[in-house]
Amino acid sequence: MAVGMAHAQDYPSKPIRVVIPFAAGNTGEMSFRLISPILESRLGQRFILENRPGASGNTGAMEAANAAPNGYTLLLSSISVFVSNQFLYKAMSTEPLAIFAPITILSEAPHVITVSSNLPVSNLRQFQAHAKSIPGKLNFSSSGVGTAPHLSGQMFADLAGIDMVHVPYKGAAAAVLALITKEVHITFYSLSAVEGQLRSGHLKALAVAAPKRLPVLPDVPTMAESGFTEPLPGAWWGMAAPKATDPRIPDRLATEIRAALADPGVVSQFAALGMLAGRSNAGRVHLEDTGRDRPTEAGAGETQDPAGMS
Repeated sequence: MAVGMAHAQDYPSKPIRVVIPFAAGNTGEMSFRLISPILESRLGQRFILENRPGASGNTGAMEAANAAPNGYTLLLSSISVFVSNQFLYKAMSTEPLAIFAPITILSEAPHVITVSSNLPVSNLRQFQAHAKSIPGKLNFSSSGVGTAPHLSGQMFADLAGIDMVHVPYKGAAAAVLALITKEVHITFYSLSAVEGQLRSGHLKALAVAAPKRLPVLPDVPTMAESGFTEPLPGAWWGMAAPKATDPRIPDRLATEIRAALADPGVVSQFAALGMLAGRSNAGRVHLEDTGRDRPTEAGAGETQDPAGMS
């Protein structure tokens, strides 16, 4: 007990590894890189980010869960690991809070519903009509089965009463590139993933899945303004440690992360990317999202064994 107390009091005494179970360039990684200089200054240690993609986040998540519970390996992941995958994958059927000690929510971002610039639609209702005119011929991309873009795409198809084909890719960059090259017709990603392509004119935004318009996209209507009042889940990223970690370590990290998120410069940078700092009372990364974002029956029908995925 005395050794454990001394360890927690001295923490951190060496660099901290952060496992991100998705390909590089995702919103969570971008969020963490914005606050890492402040965190490193406050804690006196470096954070080393490692991307471990595969199986919709399961590969990296289990690597983090099985790491030594000493606070030097953390998980930074999205809704898929903390909510969806337990319902979709046999190998990740464990309740996430049984294998992780939550730290905090890092960032939240509504999805921007985006299509190729040459698709003959300019709003969601026109897209709905176009999809109904050619049932089963349109598709949407995501970063994998059970990820937030997959859930949003499936939920929108249900809300709009249309038939779309889900095409998973290995990361957000590949999924957005597929839209640019016209392999797919629509995507559901946070602004940070598509902002450059919107600015260049390669893509166009039909709506934002948010209660109000984003200040950085003032001309893009909300889903409600477009006639769809049911909300889509959006994306959030949270941090966790292996379950047996001394609770004082997640508590310390949560305090320092929230302090970094409150920095005015960080707040401004998040806003420019259409993101919000994580909820200040979100000590548990699971929260109410477990029920709200549980995959629909259609989405759950794509259940696979992640051992065979990459």
